[in-house]
Amino acid sequence: MAVKSLASCIFCKIIKGEIPSFKLVETELSFAFLDIGPLSKGHALIIPKYHAAKLHELPDEHLTDILPIAKKIALAQGVADYNILQNNGRLAHQEVDHVHFHVIPKPDDKQGLIVGWPAKQADKEELKKLTEELVSKLK
Repeated sequence: MAVKSLASCIFCKIIKGEIPSFKLVETELSFAFLDIGPLSKGHALIIPKYHAAKLHELPDEHLTDILPIAKKIALAQGVADYNILQNNGRLAHQEVDHVHFHVIPKPDDKQGLIVGWPAKQADKEELKKLTEELVSKLK
């Protein structure tokens, strides 16, 4: 297991027990707890025990641990609708520079995550070129 922490990181301090939390689940690789600024009742955070600011910096073994925890928390919340949210960078609304996943219950249209989705019409030729570009980089 790869372990990396940053002394100044609030989430690393929570993992170490230096800052108290409302812990829900802990595994060898992950730590989950209730958000103290929830968007709805039961809003939880799942953080890897490896300090990485963005998803692409996180070793894959941590990622394979996180989604099963998110699923368990979503089931325990007991709501039919919920969001799993993960942001990378300030423009994408990331507030803490440590990878984290939100599990946010959506009990009604006034509670939970409220998202605008400014979809645009895509040019099919541009999509084709972009697909080819991305596929070549994914090999």
